Amino acid sequence: MADRVGSQQMNLTAVRRHDPYVADIVDSATQVAVYEYNSPASEWQKTDMQGALFVYKRSGPPYHSFMVLNRLNTKNLLQPLTKELEFQLQAPFLLYRTSQ
Repeated sequence: MADRVGSQQMNLTAVRRHDPYVADIVDSATQVAVYEYNSPASEWQKTDMQGALFVYKRSGPPYHSFMVLNRLNTKNLLQPLTKELEFQLQAPFLLYRTSQ
């Protein structure tokens, strides 16, 4: 139990370096890969974004977000959860679309 609490605190500290409004980690996955959909080619393309995923609560708006702490380079994915996001579960994939 002490190891789990220590690990949770380390993860909270790591995420807080990129988002100072982190209040609590809700869920996580140790390894994810991010793909982008290329509409003209009608195919998914793997990005240079892989690492741990954290879904967390924030102390300010927006009150929830998720982050992929990238192991391949210093660019992380930080995505606030807003009403504009569209989600679709196609196990084992979670797809989401932004206005961009």
